[in-house]
Amino acid sequence: MTKRTVLIAQAAALTAVLSSPALAVEGGTSFYLLGSKTTMAGFLPPPGFYGLLQNYAYTGSADIDFETAGITLSGGVDADAYIALPTALWVTEADVLGGNLAFTLTTPFGGKRVEVGILADGPLDLDPEVNAERDNWAFGDPVLGATLGWHDGNLHYSLGTLINVPIGQWELGNPVNIGFNRWVVDTTAALTYLDQTTGLELSGALGLTYNFENPDTDYKSGTELHAEGAAMYHASHTFSIGVNGYALRQITGDSGSGAVLGDFEGQVFAMGPALDYTFKIGEQVVATNLRYFYEFGVENRMQGHAGFLNIALPLGGHSAEEQGK
Repeated sequence: MTKRTVLIAQAAALTAVLSSPALAVEGGTSFYLLGSKTTMAGFLPPPGFYGLLQNYAYTGSADIDFETAGITLSGGVDADAYIALPTALWVTEADVLGGNLAFTLTTPFGGKRVEVGILADGPLDLDPEVNAERDNWAFGDPVLGATLGWHDGNLHYSLGTLINVPIGQWELGNPVNIGFNRWVVDTTAALTYLDQTTGLELSGALGLTYNFENPDTDYKSGTELHAEGAAMYHASHTFSIGVNGYALRQITGDSGSGAVLGDFEGQVFAMGPALDYTFKIGEQVVATNLRYFYEFGVENRMQGHAGFLNIALPLGGHSAEEQGK
């Protein structure tokens, strides 16, 4: 492992630093995109501008009822989602508490499809539909983020906050909304140990998601505790392979007059393989990341499979040569 390895790790870290939104607790899933902070979770790149495109895909099913957008889905639910999450990262030169301060902006776009046994009555007094299917493509809520990152030898750690701004596509009675129609705040701490001699990487993250009430459904999703981790072997300065996983537990129940099904506390665990590969196009460093997760131990949520294909690259700031010095 050489100084160039550190450069590649810095670029690869982009695929972990920028956590992004997914769907919604009110619909049985979560704002925080589980699995987005596994490999190189605690590593903040050097000062400069960076771009990341996260491609997230999920397919799952459930045999329990869900409430979403003021309606109830029951009789068995099958759902698929693809979300593209272009993100801009600015790591500043500012020294705050001995670490670097960074800002992010994410603008999600994607599609969802849901097939249910019964699209049941809700607050809108809709007529029930049997074997209903819906799909939708739209822009989601933008997400603002701020992160502090520190480096201490082989240890790299960060503390970040995400804020969901509810201005994306959402409508009452639509079971496949892309936005959330509520404010959400997530705070996550992450740590990475990277031994440049052996190539061993151990990463982990722990966070808390607080959901505000949806004003159109009077549904307040509960607070969630989430954890992620990875164990990777860096075989060279361009390639690493290993395993990663995530866990989530809702620590307070859903509430509000719109939560007609009750507390509805959720839980999920997942594990799968991870692969990082970095290459250069001319002088441009491009970091790619592939992750897969199989879910198990699920309660009051969809159960299925999730995957990421992430691409990250520096857009300006420190050059490769300067970072390797």
